[in-house]
Amino acid sequence: MGYDQAWLRYGKDKPKEKLSLEIKCKKSPILENAIEELKKDVRIFPENAAFTLKVDSELPKEGYRLQVVKESFFVYGGSDVGILYGVFALIRAARTGKLHVSEAFEETKIPACPLRMLNHWDNMDGSIERGYAGNSLFFKDEKVHDHKRLKAYARLCASVGINGTVLNNVNVRGEATYLIDLKHLLKVKSIADLFADYGIKIFLSVNFAAPMTNGGLETADPLDPKVRKWWRKKAELIYKTIPNFGGFLVKADSEGRPGPFSYGRTHADGANMLAEAVAPFGGVIIWRCFVYNCQQDWRDQTVDRARAGYDNFMPLDGQFSDNVILQIKNGPMDFQVREPVSPLFGGLTKTNQMLEVQAAQEYTGQQKDCCYLVPIWKQVLEFKTCAKETDDKVKDIITGKTFGQTIGGMCAVANTGTDENWCGHDLAQANWYGFGRISFDPELTPEEIAEDFVKEAYGKCGKKAMAALTTILLQSTTTYEKYTAPLGIGWMVNPNHHYGVNVEGYEYDRWGTYHRASHSAIGVERNSSGTGYSTQYLGANKAMYEKVETTPEELLLFFHRVPYSHRLRDGRTVLQYIYDTHFEGVEEVEQMIALLESVQEKIEPERYTRLRERFSMQLLNAVEWRDRVNTYFHRITEIPDEKGRKIFD
Repeated sequence: MGYDQAWLRYGKDKPKEKLSLEIKCKKSPILENAIEELKKDVRIFPENAAFTLKVDSELPKEGYRLQVVKESFFVYGGSDVGILYGVFALIRAARTGKLHVSEAFEETKIPACPLRMLNHWDNMDGSIERGYAGNSLFFKDEKVHDHKRLKAYARLCASVGINGTVLNNVNVRGEATYLIDLKHLLKVKSIADLFADYGIKIFLSVNFAAPMTNGGLETADPLDPKVRKWWRKKAELIYKTIPNFGGFLVKADSEGRPGPFSYGRTHADGANMLAEAVAPFGGVIIWRCFVYNCQQDWRDQTVDRARAGYDNFMPLDGQFSDNVILQIKNGPMDFQVREPVSPLFGGLTKTNQMLEVQAAQEYTGQQKDCCYLVPIWKQVLEFKTCAKETDDKVKDIITGKTFGQTIGGMCAVANTGTDENWCGHDLAQANWYGFGRISFDPELTPEEIAEDFVKEAYGKCGKKAMAALTTILLQSTTTYEKYTAPLGIGWMVNPNHHYGVNVEGYEYDRWGTYHRASHSAIGVERNSSGTGYSTQYLGANKAMYEKVETTPEELLLFFHRVPYSHRLRDGRTVLQYIYDTHFEGVEEVEQMIALLESVQEKIEPERYTRLRERFSMQLLNAVEWRDRVNTYFHRITEIPDEKGRKIFD
């Protein structure tokens, strides 16, 4: 079977036509797909295996329960969707060695996040903004494109519990503005129908100014009755065409996108106007909180992009409609390899919230470099916000546990495209897989997810190869951080495309200034005597980030400006730490390559060749980062490396 099946590589044999199968629920396309999965992978079960699929009304709709007694396999679901998830989970348990027929097995899972969604930044010409794996699966030549791989995409998403997909780029321009018009909706419906058979709802990003661009109105003022009526009529058309449509994703008043600010209105005014339009159909509005002044003067040290999300949205807490979700990036900046958790988590107490992460590796190697992102997401989910004494972690907030919200969840900027292996880098599939798994069950560890992914995707390669690939994945996160941006500094990348090192790429730029390195010091002071960003946190977190001595060292330069001679807790100076980590990062990439080469004979040649090519790129990139960063700081400080290693001065 083709490599495009990623972790659902069941084997080359034809599906078994007949199963010993008892169905105790109403037939549906979703149930048929669940049965088809069992047929495809039935050979991993005993010859005399008997399967029972049943709806259990005591389970939530998407929940499932598995029971195995000898050679009898029971899959219970709160609905046909729950059964589908249960079947995928049963197959996964068998393929990863967690299910042993000689032993009784039972597992019950209820998805923690109501929404587990991919945000595709796909454009209608077929390109993908921040896409690193080919072209769009959904669009081509300014038209909706019913790509032949869409069913495979839906299968892969459903197998890890993803239940929502935004088809188009949040920066809605050109022909994409008209996706909500009938000229495109019938083709969108065909995708929606296919995805519905796997429990996936589709969403569309919309242009806030659509009443003007599409409807010929003179205004898009959210409080104008004509504008509100226009959106109500538009919602009626969409839901009449696509009854299971999820709703709209909106980027407004950010990076040049139109929004309610043009009319003296608030984000709540804009979101609630749209929420009113979709409410009769059960739709939701997802409103992005990525809002900041992108025209700032780099000379002005009082302006801090990190403050912007909190400053814009905290005053509006409690003003949003019940079917509005605020989509909040994991950090206050822009998907850096290391940044603090957004203070909006814990700050907002009366508003539905969704955590936004980025599976597309915009600042983390662009799927040329291996960087397993699940450890970063896990740290965010486990962060204690101090909003309450207990149940105050980010995972508690987005699942509704902390403040009782009923909608919310987690989304990821997608990393897929038309490349044969979906993600450009074969191991980047682990981020797609990992997003689904951890948004369904935030209690899973990055180690568990990596091990499961490798067993599912590379199970036929043998234990030695699986151990090597798992080690590479788990090492990759800290390795990438070491040779790029340690101590939370971030942003030392080439502007615009964001791949490769450029130490001063954003230092004198209208988009912000991020490390302010001089000959004597580095970092940005963000405590109460600096920009005041640290004061947006609550309780112990505010106190922790206030002082150099208590700030976690991995975020030291994000929160504080210190001299290069500042001693870290291990005794090294900040400058020596920069030198050391950049050398270590390159050495660790070399170790990953050696580990990969040691199992070459165990991996299919095509897959091995692709992996080896990507790691060759990564080594070149890591060397360039090491040499340019270390040389830069050596030149401006004139302080040598204590270990006497080669620096190009």
